Formats: sequence, C-alpha cells, structure tokens
Amino acid sequence: MEAEFWKNGILLLDGAMGTVLQQKGLPPGGQPELLNRSAPEWIASVSREYALAGSQVVYANTFGANRRKLAHTGHSVQEIVTAGVTLAKQAVAGTPARVALDMGPLGELLEPMGSLRFEEAYALFGEMARCGAAAGADLVAIETMTDLYEAKAALLAVKEQTDLPVFVTMSFDEGGRTFTGCTIPSMARTLEGLGADAIGLNCSLGPDQLLPLLRQLCRHTRLPVIAKPNAGLPDPVDGHYHMAPEAFAAALLRGLEAGVTIFGGCCGTSPEYIRRLRAALADKHPVPRRYAGKAFVCTPTRPLRLDGVRVIGERINPTGKKRFQQALLEEDLDYILDVAVQQEDAGADILDVNVGYPGVDEVDMLPRVVRKLQSAVALPLQLDSSNPDALEAGLRVYNGKAAVNSVNGDPEVLARILPIVKKYGASVVGLTLDEHGLPQTARARLDIARRILDAVLSYDIPREDLWIDCLTLTVSAQQSQATETLRAVRAVREELGLATVLGVSNISFGLPNRALITQSFLIQALNMGLTLPILNPNQREMMDAVAAFRVLSGEDRACRDYVERFAGTVSAAPAAAPGAGLELEEAVMRGLRTEAGQLARQALQQGRESELSLVERQLIPALDKVGEGYERGRVFLPQLLSAAQAAQAVFEAVRASLAARGGEPVRKGRLVVATVKGDIHDIGKNIVKTMLENYGYEVIDQGRDVPPEAILETVQARAVRLVGLSALMTTTLPAMEETIRLLHSLPEPPVIWVGGAVVTPEHARRMGADYYAGDARASVEIARKVLG
Repeated sequence: MEAEFWKNGILLLDGAMGTVLQQKGLPPGGQPELLNRSAPEWIASVSREYALAGSQVVYANTFGANRRKLAHTGHSVQEIVTAGVTLAKQAVAGTPARVALDMGPLGELLEPMGSLRFEEAYALFGEMARCGAAAGADLVAIETMTDLYEAKAALLAVKEQTDLPVFVTMSFDEGGRTFTGCTIPSMARTLEGLGADAIGLNCSLGPDQLLPLLRQLCRHTRLPVIAKPNAGLPDPVDGHYHMAPEAFAAALLRGLEAGVTIFGGCCGTSPEYIRRLRAALADKHPVPRRYAGKAFVCTPTRPLRLDGVRVIGERINPTGKKRFQQALLEEDLDYILDVAVQQEDAGADILDVNVGYPGVDEVDMLPRVVRKLQSAVALPLQLDSSNPDALEAGLRVYNGKAAVNSVNGDPEVLARILPIVKKYGASVVGLTLDEHGLPQTARARLDIARRILDAVLSYDIPREDLWIDCLTLTVSAQQSQATETLRAVRAVREELGLATVLGVSNISFGLPNRALITQSFLIQALNMGLTLPILNPNQREMMDAVAAFRVLSGEDRACRDYVERFAGTVSAAPAAAPGAGLELEEAVMRGLRTEAGQLARQALQQGRESELSLVERQLIPALDKVGEGYERGRVFLPQLLSAAQAAQAVFEAVRASLAARGGEPVRKGRLVVATVKGDIHDIGKNIVKTMLENYGYEVIDQGRDVPPEAILETVQARAVRLVGLSALMTTTLPAMEETIRLLHSLPEPPVIWVGGAVVTPEHARRMGADYYAGDARASVEIARKVLG
C-alpha cells in the first residue's frame, strides 16, 4: 500500500450506508451492522457501488459494532467486525479502493458527564480496532463524535493497539459547538496532538452549513481536513434528505478553496452523490493552506490561544501549604477543587497542578485530581511533576490539550519526558538548567533553551509547544540574579520567539512586604517579554498589574477588560479562603456537589429554611439560571450536568431532613421518559431525566428500545399524566408515531412531548405530540406547564 496515501492530492471517501440500506429494506430501528451476517449481499452491493462510483476509501459496515450495542443481539464484536471488513474487502477487489474500519460513538456519555469511565470506552474501542486490523482493514475512520473525550479514547485505542492510519471526524452544530460544547479549535489541536492522520467534520449539517466551520478548522491544523456532510438538512416533515447530487457536489466543492482535501458524504448521500463529486473534483488540485503556529492549550469548551499574557495559577501545590498537604494525605479532593474554583474566579487562565508530597502516590493521585478538576472547572491544566508515570497517568485522562511542567537541559530528563509529551500532544515547560545546575548568566541559560528546543524538535513536537522558564531566584539571597533572569527572558523571546514562563513569587521569599517586591518584579518581567507568569491570582495586586500591562501593551483593546475590572471599585478586599462565603445557589450553579450538600444541611439544621422553601427559593432559581445560560450558549453540557449533580446533593439533604421528622417527600408530579422502540441511544433522555429529577419530579425511566405497549402499560398502571419520548435515528420516527397513536387510544391520554436529534417541531405536530422539546431545559418547562 502506498504510504500516507491521504496526503497525495485529493482523496474521495464514500457516502452513507444506513440510508442506502433503508432503501433496500432495512426495517425502522434495525441495526445495520447485523446485516453483515443476515444480508451480506446488501452490504457487498453498497460497498461495490461506492468503489465503482469513485470512492478511494470505502467504510466497512461496522459503525455501531461495539460490545455494548451488540450486547443483546447474540453476535460478538469479532464476528460482526470481521464480517463487515471482509465483505468490504471482497466488494472493492479489483478497484483501487481501500477499506476503513468504521467506528462510531458508543451511545453513552463518559465521566464526568455520564457514568462510562474513560478506561471502559478505551477497552470497547480497542476491541473493535483489534478485530478490524486482524480482518485486514487498511485504516480506521472514527466518525460522528460529539464528545472530545470519547474521540480521544477511540484514537488512543487504535494507535496503541494497531499500526493503522486513523481519520477522526466530529459533528458540530452551525454555531461551531458539538452537543457537549466542544469547539473546533479544541478539537483540532487535541486530535492533531494525539496523532490523528487526518481530521474533519461529518454529519449534522449539509455542505453549505459546514463550509464556515471547515474554514475555521483549516486555520487550526496542519493535518489533511475531511468534509463528509449530509445531503443538506433533513426535511422538517418527513425527515428525509432532498439535496440533489449535483447541488451537493457543487456546494462541497467550495470546501476545496478553504483547504479541504478529503471529501465524502454522510446521511442521505448515495453512490450517485460520490459519482457527481468525483466528476466535480476531477481536474482540481489542493489549495495551499497557511498555518501560523501559536502556543495553545485547551479544554473542550475553553480554547486558549497564548497570543498575549496568560496567568498560570500556582495554588494547587503542597509546597509551604499545610492545609493543602493535609488535603492530599486525606484525599480531600473537594478542597483541591475549591482552590481551583477560587483561582478561576480570580482570573487565572491556566491552573498548575502539583500533587507531589511524601506519602502521596502521585501516579494514582494526579489523574484523580485531573478528573475532579475537569468535572467543574473549564480552565486548561498544567501538570507539574518530575515523575514520568504520574505525568502519563494525568495526561491520559486529561480532556483537551494540556501542558507539562517540566523538563530541563539534562539529556536524561529530556529522554524520559519528551516521548510522553509527544504521545499526548501536550505543551511542555523547559527549565534553563541542566545536569550541571543553573547557569549564572542569561547567555548560558539561553544556550540551554536552544538545546531544549533542538531536543523538542527532534521528537517532532511543534516549537510553539515549548515554553521556556528562565527561573526566578530569591532576591534576598542572590540579588544579582534577578537581572540575569530578566535578560534571559528577553533573549528567549527575541532570539527564539518562544513563550516564556516564570514563577514570579519566588523572587520575594524572606523579605517583608513580599507583595510589593513580587509585583514590581512581575511588571519588569512582563516588559521583558514574559508571557506566562505563574502566580497567585488571589493576590489582587498581581492581577491588577497584569490588567494594567494588557492595556499598555495593546492586548486589551479599547481598555475594555480594565474598565470592567475597576469600574465602581472603591477598595480591594482580601481574597476569601476557598469556599468561604459561598451561597447555596452559587454552589449549585458552579457544580460544587459537596459544598451544595453541606450548605443545604446547614440551612435545614439551623432552621433558616424549610425543605420546600429551600427547593423553591434557592435550588430551582439556581437551576433556572444554569438553564438560561445553556440556552444562550454561555453554559455547556458539562456545566449543566455538574449543576444537576450538585442539585442532587441538595435533594438528598432535603429527603434526609424530611425523613428525620416523618414528612412527605418533595414531589411535584410523576412522568415517564423513554427512548422509542428500535433506538438504542439514550444520552439525551438521560440528561432530561437528570434535570427533571432535580426540579422535584418523579421520573419513571423506561430505558431505551422500549415497545409502545410497554409504555402504555406503565402509563395505565401508574396513572401517569405526562410522557416524554426520545428518538435519535430517523428510522425510529415511525416507532415514536406508533407510540403516540397507542397512547392517544386511552380514554384519558397523557400529555406527550417528544425530542431527540432527528425530531423537529414539524415532526411533533405531524405525529400528534402535544409538545416538542429541543433540549433538557425545554423539557423542564413542559413539566412545569403540565404538572405544576
């Protein structure tokens, strides 16, 4: 096979499998992957048609062939994946087409949004990857991902368990966010760093809607970019795709101008669409792209381009902090989260995370802290450890592109740490010291920085991913070194063009009025080219200095941030200790489960609130504010679910208080939710359930793939007045309609609302539903109208 064939000009993928199979007779709600055994001639026929139409890569019929989705089918992953890849290989024989193992989402949210652990997801994808490679797949296509964490689990599984090339595509809405809030820059930098061979966008949108997103993606990656859109947007009435093949090809061709080089089709497309696309691309050549590399870290929802001064919070560190040391030894992760939240509120852009302390198992603790922080804090993290195993454990579970603190000029240190940095696509801090210690002059430190840069480049780590720390020494002991450090910072910026790091607080140890010395040194360092100061953001004078510098350097355009910071300020109050003065409403909104539960218990025990008033006056308003933020695009799914978990802690306190005095539970009404027959996806339904329960409703969750008769039976037996139905696949819309028809046959039918990725308001009206819910927030409003 020609090496790196995806880089040689334009590459044409195939189109949809599911919608073509439906035309051949796949029943509504049927699992297409099972046809690999029951109707292999259908699968071979579709694959052959795509190859003859011009597809250079044909996807095997294995999209949902993971152990969870096959659990109740009587078929194994090996059986279905082997059959799918083998059929595709046989079908394309005699053509130049290659075969890709197709891997789609697992259908469950990973922690902290859901209950599926990262390691479990990795194992499920790994099983598919091994089977696909053994069956002869030429590459792996991971597609239709909406959770960056799940895409990472899949990508790592393929890369670690096979030697196949990997394409990864994710699905975004028109606003440039996935269902879980991931941004295109975060997706691009994370997946490229993890070693994907090509990345792109598929499904959810048509070629016209996808074009602006493709342009954005091309600006954020060096990799070949994939465009695999739907055949336009689905018809709001019948749910089908009606964009003609000629129009599809003409619209998608505009992606070539943006820099796209790999093309194909998703839902609603067919071999005819690929044939038209091949003709449109026949005489075309790739358009050169410009990629200006900039230092960058991110979480899925928070992309952070380091094109100005960015503050790294230093407080998650046990050095000199007895309370933090105690928290580590007692495994009090809630305290560590409090420290993180406090720094986020104070304006930190990145959080340094150091859990190294005698008696603490760093390899175990660092990933636990990373998970805890990412459950409620959106800021990127800098993992601070000299232990390679701890760093790998932390980077493995990190969701996004992290930084590593640190390496130095010692060749042995570089050889231990840089392979880990490369594998996980992290940025790395390089200290200007080596096996001989810290040089006394700025020029000698610059020489070490050059050696570190050479080593970084030798591992094919982008130069923008190296940040240099010229090291701050205590001025009370080595006064002349302050000037050398500042000179070194300027030299690194001017001669190497790299981002620079300094732990500025070190300068003032042993002196009175430390804040004055530290602030003065910080200001000088910023003027010399410091871009990443590590400091305590809870010291207001430090953040004031940064705010002023951003104005004077022109980074703060029109002084907007400065004016917002100081408008109406009379005096600066000292920063509160973590958790001090926190209100229940704020704890819920921030997703602080432990604090929310404690505050609720305190309010009830002290008699400041009754159980009902606590729910009505504090809990519900907090959830309403989070829901409003979600609607407006200021809050994303991770924060929404974190708030729901904090609300659960409040309800637990309320239930315990009522039980202690023999009171009745706080319940506003009973309702049923279910994913309709034939549909095995329940992510959206589970989110709706969680939100409704936290508003005080009793939710009977009937699960997924639920027959209409089972829902009818529950409604009758439990006297249910409200039913919510979910569907994620167009093929299961008939089952949703049948369920509604059956429920309407009751003498007193319940109120019915419907929702899900493929459901529209028009579908709801046509099927006879009373309401349509576009998201969990809308479901709560429907429950309020119906049940009060």
